[in-house]
Amino acid sequence: MNLSKELARILKEKNLTISVVESCTGGLIQKLITDNPGSSEYFLGGVVAYSNKLKEKLIGVKRSTLLKYGAVSKETSVELANGITKITGSSIGISTTGIAGPGGGTKDKPVGLVYIGIRINKKITFYKYIFKGTREQIRKQTAEEGLKKVIEMLNFGV
Repeated sequence: MNLSKELARILKEKNLTISVVESCTGGLIQKLITDNPGSSEYFLGGVVAYSNKLKEKLIGVKRSTLLKYGAVSKETSVELANGITKITGSSIGISTTGIAGPGGGTKDKPVGLVYIGIRINKKITFYKYIFKGTREQIRKQTAEEGLKKVIEMLNFGV
């Protein structure tokens, strides 16, 4: 199944819009969504927010969240998803934050640790993963899993 085409079909069918804020995936989710002709019908836009400053100033992640939990955390992923939907007015917001490697990991936050935040209407949730592989593989797995989770949530009545 082509995830972005399936997501496009559901979004059009349900008359929903989506926006994205990405850190570790560097725009890959936005690329997958916009690979489909006509994506402007449901994709409102997105941001690649790598720095904490941009996460805070542009998306609205609280400085206290970044200081207490760090950029790679469930709390940050939720605030990112919440922030992008507020900025764009979309029905759905997806966020990614994680450590794609090959460096940057620690004992508590290893390479491959990723959080995906999803807001659909007013319901906000997050998913935690520890993916294995190269930087490219971790980014791809994250992007695909983000699309899969939105599809699942929309198919099961969220």
